[in-house]
Amino acid sequence: MKALFAITVLFAGSVSFAAPDCTKEAKDKWMPEAKMKEMILSQGYKIKKFKVDGNCYEIYGWDKAGAKVEIYFNPVDGSIVKEYKK
Repeated sequence: MKALFAITVLFAGSVSFAAPDCTKEAKDKWMPEAKMKEMILSQGYKIKKFKVDGNCYEIYGWDKAGAKVEIYFNPVDGSIVKEYKK
């Protein structure tokens, strides 16, 4: 019984960190990474790390106020899908 509980807790924890569903579009429809980075910087964010996570562009960095953020963007139109402030 304890093993089942431990597995359930571990699985539930891993699901909570899964990337959101940002787009259904094929990668050839995505905004180029350089253009996306420019757009993010123009909104006042500072980028520490930029990466592709699933079907999203994701950054780790800081917002205009200096708060740490983790943000998932729609790679087609650049809209924010999910944002975490730390």
